[in-house]
Amino acid sequence: MMGKLIWLMGPSGSGKDSLLTALRQQEHTRLLVAHRYITRAANAGSENHIALSEQEFFTRAGQNLLALSWHANGFYYGVGVEIDLWLHAGFNVLVNGSRAHLPQAHARYGDALLPVCLQVSPDVLRHRLQNRGRETAREIDERLARAARYTPSECHLLNNDGSLLQSVDNLIALIRQKEKRHACL
Repeated sequence: MMGKLIWLMGPSGSGKDSLLTALRQQEHTRLLVAHRYITRAANAGSENHIALSEQEFFTRAGQNLLALSWHANGFYYGVGVEIDLWLHAGFNVLVNGSRAHLPQAHARYGDALLPVCLQVSPDVLRHRLQNRGRETAREIDERLARAARYTPSECHLLNNDGSLLQSVDNLIALIRQKEKRHACL
């Protein structure tokens, strides 16, 4: 049976990177976390990604080595075609996805796609963005406004206001629920 592609989305500061790091530190027999290929320095930000020059990125894209790719925030992002092998081997694959590029993921993966929206309350999000110290007050307000107006439809909501471990458990429970429902069909 083909695995599910879990397309994890959420505003900057919602805790996606922390959630992915926590999942990587636990043993899950049928869940793999995909690395993204990004045209930014390896030491930029907290995401565990593979840094590529734009030339490397376009070469991979031109040779169909990226299952999905997009441009956002001045960088190019991609997920390698290795995820297709993992899915066909029955693994669930978790990707740090883009809300704006969910339609692209849906077009490629259809029923194998499980969109998950990581959400936090505006107060928690503001606090997290302020604590990381990368944005000005105005930029934080803009991020909060963008987060408030954009939640894709048909997205499974995962609240990350509380404990990170609780969010991990809730995500695993959601994946298992979808696996059971898919097995019954």
